[in-house]
Amino acid sequence: MPPDPPLIVIAAGGDGSRIGGGKPARLLGGQRLIDRMVAWAMRHSDAVALAVREGTGDWGTGLPVLIDAHTGIGPISALASTMQEGHRLQRETVLLIGCDLPFLPDDLIPRLRAALADHAAALPVSAGRLHPMAALWRCDPEHLEQWIAGGGQSLWRYAREAGMAEVTWDETPDPYANVNDAQALAAAEQRLRMAER
Repeated sequence: MPPDPPLIVIAAGGDGSRIGGGKPARLLGGQRLIDRMVAWAMRHSDAVALAVREGTGDWGTGLPVLIDAHTGIGPISALASTMQEGHRLQRETVLLIGCDLPFLPDDLIPRLRAALADHAAALPVSAGRLHPMAALWRCDPEHLEQWIAGGGQSLWRYAREAGMAEVTWDETPDPYANVNDAQALAAAEQRLRMAER
């Protein structure tokens, strides 16, 4: 029997200040970033949710909402919520992805899963950079909560401490390019136009 697909959670609770706020609702190719990410996630798992801050809502997606239990510590709070939900659903692994990664590759999960082995996490690498916001994690909420309780806040430091594998993508343009600001959004629009030619 093949393993269950991971719970996929889209982190949509950041303030998006570098892009002027409301990042999940920003349009790319006439489609909201959040809707692009939901479509990608639903192609790859039967369990998809959003991680948001209190009062954010589901951005009109109709997906289950996981409220960050920790505040002021960045995206590791979304990973904590993701692991708690993954444990509830009895999923061995969870995939936490940012809402601003519109070009994620379709081989992300199988390649990360193949590398996971006895590691706690498998992280993609592209253009010489680790991408903890597109990582596959072994579901271990108790260990993560202990790390946060000890002052831990960095996703990649947690992955390194817990034990991680790295998987390199050499494709260009970068499948892990994210949309953090207006310049990156314009570049993503140009990339879509080039791909349609």
